[in-house]
Parts: sequence; C-alpha cells; structure tokens
Amino acid sequence: MITGEIRSRIDRIWDTMWSGGISNPLSVIEQLTYLLFIKGLD
Repeated sequence: MITGEIRSRIDRIWDTMWSGGISNPLSVIEQLTYLLFIKGLD
C-alpha cells in the first residue's frame, strides 16, 4: 500500500482533477499521460 509523501502527492493530484471536473479515473490517467507527453517534448 502507498503511504506517506507519495500518497499525499497522489491525493493532491486527484483533488486537483476532481475540482476541475474530471471524476472518471480513466480520464485522470489520460490527462496525466497527455501532460507527461507534453513535458517530454519540452
């Protein structure tokens, strides 16, 4: 099980996505994948 700092980071990301209107876990993973891809291009 994930605990500590990593868990709190994941919770913050989830809260950010939830407050932005994305509540489907697959959509969250999709958006994170896009962001990581774009960051990799930079």
